Amino acid sequence: MRKLFIAGNWKMNKTITEALDLAKELKENVGEVSALTIAICPSFLCLDALTNVVRKTSIKLGAQNMYHKDEGAFTGEVSALMLRDAGCDYVILGHSERRQYFSETNDLINKKTKAALKHGLVPIVCVGETLQEREAGKTFDVVKDHVTKSLKDLTHEELKKIVIAYEPVWAIGTGKTATPEQAQEVHGYIRSLLSEMANADVAQSIVIQYGGSVKPDNTKDLMKQKDIDGALVGGASLTADSFTAIITNALEVIRAGKGT
Repeated sequence: MRKLFIAGNWKMNKTITEALDLAKELKENVGEVSALTIAICPSFLCLDALTNVVRKTSIKLGAQNMYHKDEGAFTGEVSALMLRDAGCDYVILGHSERRQYFSETNDLINKKTKAALKHGLVPIVCVGETLQEREAGKTFDVVKDHVTKSLKDLTHEELKKIVIAYEPVWAIGTGKTATPEQAQEVHGYIRSLLSEMANADVAQSIVIQYGGSVKPDNTKDLMKQKDIDGALVGGASLTADSFTAIITNALEVIRAGKGT
């Protein structure tokens, strides 16, 4: 049975001092929660400091990006080996902002995904369409392109180790959220793609998060959907109160019977 997974993507926010304060609050609030998976993904600069805060808690640490080479003359990049050494369990790959602002391609994301898996990191692979693509009726085409090419040539066992985050680009940071029904439709489609790429058992084992203006007041309705297994949270993960509320609401969905 898939376990709900709530991850906070802090993006380019929080100084080390601010990140420490937030992590300490989260440790107090949800540090012993075990019914679902929790991760925080701060900037690279904050990883080492936060490792000591979340150690021996249920909160996992993730990074927001990485390069696909282990080492070398790649100024400004960070490797999977470095992230593991810094205490990371997860890494976000192919976020729409990486695709949009840094021209990341499916091929590059595929290389990064393989490198992350090689070194024991769980990739959170992001997929999703823009508003223009949705309005043009291309949502499924875009999602299929992202999923099949970003996860190309992965074995069944490797596929079981990844997380997918469906993030409709038109809902990221805009205040707009896909309705639970819209999100479920795409999540269900992603799971059908995974079944074609591998088999039904593999597809049913993979956690698929929703990302796009996730807030405390929409968490429950999203998490109740059959194929939505958690959330990749942006702005609402930047305060302890809102991120804790999202986790609390997800726990209520679990208590009501999801995943049991």
